[in-house]
Amino acid sequence: MSENGGTTGGPKSAAKDGSTSGPKSGSGPRLRGRTRGLRPWSRDHWPRRIALLDPEEDYEEIYRITSLHEFPWDMSQALSFALYRTYAVPSIGELLATTGEFTRRTRKRYEDTALLLEAPVEHGGDSPEGREAVRRINRMHRAYDIREEDFRYVLATFVVVPKRWLDDYGHRPLSPAELRAATRYYQVLGARMGIKDIPASYQEFEELLDAYERRHFAYSEGGRAVSDATLRLMRSWYPRPVRPLMGLAARCLLDAPLREAFRYPAPPAPLGALVRRGLRLRGRFAGLLPPRRKPLHIRETARIRGYPHGYVLADLGTFPGGCPVPHQDQDGREQRLPGGPAS
Repeated sequence: MSENGGTTGGPKSAAKDGSTSGPKSGSGPRLRGRTRGLRPWSRDHWPRRIALLDPEEDYEEIYRITSLHEFPWDMSQALSFALYRTYAVPSIGELLATTGEFTRRTRKRYEDTALLLEAPVEHGGDSPEGREAVRRINRMHRAYDIREEDFRYVLATFVVVPKRWLDDYGHRPLSPAELRAATRYYQVLGARMGIKDIPASYQEFEELLDAYERRHFAYSEGGRAVSDATLRLMRSWYPRPVRPLMGLAARCLLDAPLREAFRYPAPPAPLGALVRRGLRLRGRFAGLLPPRRKPLHIRETARIRGYPHGYVLADLGTFPGGCPVPHQDQDGREQRLPGGPAS
């Protein structure tokens, strides 16, 4: 992997896009001299390591451990579900449908979003990769008239939905330190995106999300279209014979207000109970496995199929006004990040 991961701007240009500096962090271990008593690779290895960190200062490292070592599958599911919930807000669902990106190029939009969101997690918000990812996100958002309150709501889904998912289906709930670190991570990311009036605590994020959904969840043709396209993409991840069943299983995970906003019929109650029980059993099984030593990145999973030869962060996403960024290093060589499995 190249050191600047295909990014083209430095810290000075990043600041223009809201990528303000914060506590520095990297993706390598930072606990030299502080690991005495940490049993090597026992099942509680990562919780013990997190216990040695300060969630106010080491929030990126804690969130990286949570996302890439302790709960990589759960966090991927939960963050996908977090974005999915936003389609039930008409102002968001209609905008996404109007662009056509989430209905005509659903797979690319899913993959690009996942890769851009993971770059600051993997490398840190102050890294060249993290800054480039935030610049790309900000440039895409500036092309549209997006309400400030919608930005805050989307940010709240990233904080609240994973916590609730892990409460229900994880092999354990988040610890107080992990929850504070996740909250802090998205507070800083929100600031880099220029979002105003960011909630000061997890409780405030949760109250914002619940109140916003009560006020704004409603049916819209655009939201339903984006939801249908997303469920079609989800079904495509599975073998063809089981795709209809997986689509029905996905709807079993929708709470009543979300399902009703899309006007989906309620699935059979026994099937819903079976699906939720299966996820809880999967979580218990995951808790019996050894700790994950190597981080699992979204690009390494079968869900990312569009970049078998790697990708350039600055090329990801949409370019409503055209792409003005050259993507070569100083020697004229194109820089790419590793890709996922070939399709």
